[in-house]
Amino acid sequence: MTDLSAIIKAYDVRGTVPDQLNEDVARAVGIAFARVLAEQGTGATAVVVAHDMRESGPGLVAAYAEGLRSVGLDVVDVGLCSTDELYYASGILDLPGAMFTASHNPAQYNGIKHCYAGAKPVGQESGLARIKEIAQDLLDSGAATEVGELRGGYEERDMLPAYAEHLRGLVDLSGIRPLKVVVDAGNGMGGFTVPAVLGDAVLPALPLDIVPMYFELDGSFPNHEANPLEPKNIVDLQAAVVKNGADLGLAFDGDADRCFVVDADGDPVSPSAITALVATRELAKHPGGTVIHNLITSRAVPEIVTENGGVPVRTRVGHSFIKAEMAKTDAIFGGEHSAHYYFRDFWGADTGMLAAMHVLAALGEQDKPLKELAARFERYAASGEINSTVTDQRAKLDEVKQAFADSEQDELDGLTVSFADGAWINLRPSNTEPLLRLNIEAPSAERVAQLRDDVLAIVRG
Repeated sequence: MTDLSAIIKAYDVRGTVPDQLNEDVARAVGIAFARVLAEQGTGATAVVVAHDMRESGPGLVAAYAEGLRSVGLDVVDVGLCSTDELYYASGILDLPGAMFTASHNPAQYNGIKHCYAGAKPVGQESGLARIKEIAQDLLDSGAATEVGELRGGYEERDMLPAYAEHLRGLVDLSGIRPLKVVVDAGNGMGGFTVPAVLGDAVLPALPLDIVPMYFELDGSFPNHEANPLEPKNIVDLQAAVVKNGADLGLAFDGDADRCFVVDADGDPVSPSAITALVATRELAKHPGGTVIHNLITSRAVPEIVTENGGVPVRTRVGHSFIKAEMAKTDAIFGGEHSAHYYFRDFWGADTGMLAAMHVLAALGEQDKPLKELAARFERYAASGEINSTVTDQRAKLDEVKQAFADSEQDELDGLTVSFADGAWINLRPSNTEPLLRLNIEAPSAERVAQLRDDVLAIVRG
């Protein structure tokens, strides 16, 4: 018996193929999404679908499309796609969408990211829980195995040229100084979209000398896991940047909705610094605009946003919270520590490619190296995320809370403690594992180390 609670998470569907996610499950989820669209009175008559480079993608998409068509919805299949290209299709066509991807997860996984028309997110509270309920009933009854007549239509459409043209219209790179850029696609969808957007595969060439790494689409990830936030996964990129004398390096995750940056010395540029950099550029276009940042991005982000005349808004960790706050505040931009970047000009959705283009523009519009440019946005020392396995998350949080009772605290997401010297800690529980995640920032590395040792003595003691 298939238990969908194991694979339908807070933001998406994700599981191993075929034991957790197979064609029957995909078909049931397709029917369920169609029914949720009807229940919510969206008026949707079609859904746009796409898949990444995983071998299981086409079969799962075909079954999902059967589910949609069996209840009378048309299907627009845009085929091989990055997740942000699917968001583009949802936005420009004003259709709900379903992207089949498991992002950076290993080869045996696949998943589905849903969105409403205009790339609006579908999370647990905005429809995913209901999708799970309907799909589970269909699977339990066997109704998802044979769907009968397909009443909805089907068409295939290539959105890549229009996607590339749209992004080029948002950030003009044609006049920048020549840059050499190493791009590690990790055998993911960046190998499909980078040649179209930054290369000359679709549009005229830009003043960019692209050095490609692992552009061959391969969902088995033969070279390294396509998760650039893990330091081991950017080692090849760092070496290649130095070897090629490049100006910078870019690393995309499996579905290319996240982008990580390294400078000419191969040193990582923190996603917080990229958030602050892009925020200043967006605020130059939209003076006084709102910028979203989650609570474990650097305090430099709200400081720099304020200094540039913007309004910073702090949120919980997680893209559903960022996207909801983007919509609520009409924010111009949002950034996360995980290298997700969200743009009002892109339907409030996240796109690693557009963030990369802003970095290229900022670098190419002046003569300084990226390290010097990024230093303007790096103000504090940080610990990175430190995970600890615990048996009782709440009890450990309470112990830490008591230990720092004399300092300012809030519980927007886990426990944040702010200190008079500008240092802060955030300790938050994982939703899926018995872990506590610790992030620390302070004016010096010594202060970070002291706070780290103090907190871990409690958490792991």
